[in-house]
Amino acid sequence: MRSLLRSRDARLLLGGEAVSLFGDWALLIVLGIWAKSLTGSNAAAGLVFFVFAAGRLAAPLAGVLADRVRRRPLMVGADVFLAASVLLLLFVHDRSDAWLIYVVALLYAVGGSVFDSARAALLRLVFPEEQLPEANGLLQTITQGLRLVAPLAGAGLYALVGGGAVAVLDAATFAVSAVALSALRVHEAKPEREDHAFVDEVSAGARHILATPELKTMLVGGAVAMLVIGFAETFVFALIDAIGRPPSFLGVTSTMQGVGAIIGGLGAAAVMRRVGDVRLVGIGLAGFAVGDLLFLVPNLATVFVGFFVAGLAITLAVVAFMTALQTRTPLALQGRVSAAADVALTVPQTLSIALGAALSTVVPYQALIAAMAVVLGLAALYLARAAVVTPAASPAEAG
Repeated sequence: MRSLLRSRDARLLLGGEAVSLFGDWALLIVLGIWAKSLTGSNAAAGLVFFVFAAGRLAAPLAGVLADRVRRRPLMVGADVFLAASVLLLLFVHDRSDAWLIYVVALLYAVGGSVFDSARAALLRLVFPEEQLPEANGLLQTITQGLRLVAPLAGAGLYALVGGGAVAVLDAATFAVSAVALSALRVHEAKPEREDHAFVDEVSAGARHILATPELKTMLVGGAVAMLVIGFAETFVFALIDAIGRPPSFLGVTSTMQGVGAIIGGLGAAAVMRRVGDVRLVGIGLAGFAVGDLLFLVPNLATVFVGFFVAGLAITLAVVAFMTALQTRTPLALQGRVSAAADVALTVPQTLSIALGAALSTVVPYQALIAAMAVVLGLAALYLARAAVVTPAASPAEAG
């Protein structure tokens, strides 16, 4: 990690990302709380996150944009757009203004999709290929670490001075990110305009994944896993009730998961070099299944261990998959490949959340846990059998 941060550009990129992520996690929780406070409706609060998820479906278009222009200026522009968008929340005063919360959630998702698609390519330019596993691991460590503190900070600031103050804070973090990105010295040639039909441009990312056996294997295994991972959003409350704790105890279990994720992010690069990216995704899903099975024992210590293992394991899988997308994809396709993978995983995860909520009304939570563990195990087995011994990067990156 020390060698990773010797580069000025690396420090600027990761530092700006850390500040921006703090604002993201602080505001997202507040949007739901604010909607609930204004309307008194749990459904209204949940709708915020549905709108956000729907906005992320614009990722394929964001990917095309990210591959048509220089990524760093695009990310700066996305930061400015997002800062302006969140400041719309300053006009929310009562229930009649609640619609603005949903507008901001939608704009937040769209702008974030553009930023994320461009960042996938910029990482390739800032970090040497051999440092990409550490860079992705550190990004996950930063992300998970901030998830432990930023939502609490956002909720606390909202309780003290209101949502407008949180919006201003988030806008300021986007400004910091924009300044950090503007200070980068990385050289980036202007992408060449492709002479293809628009539909072909949009679908190029998905076609590349399907044509690359390792990426296709990881995406299929990951999508299958996502079909059940959303069950956890429902059964976690029944699990907490089973160990005799109030719903607010979810914050404690989330902390244990976050600690595991931080450790996973720090160690992912070393493990990936030993086992390869495809196998590490499988190991991560298998570990998540083990952590999930521990929830069948309604004991506080076992539940804590389960959350820790789940957080560590899923982070290993995420880092391996992110690195594989970067190293097995030509630079000209980075944005669209990242966007295609995002949609391919987000859609089944969203469906699984809805399915888990429906099933929870007719089956005990233990059945959801068992089903989740079985499917995760099968996905891990598929990845283990399909894994091939290949270099971490393919010749495709030469483009």
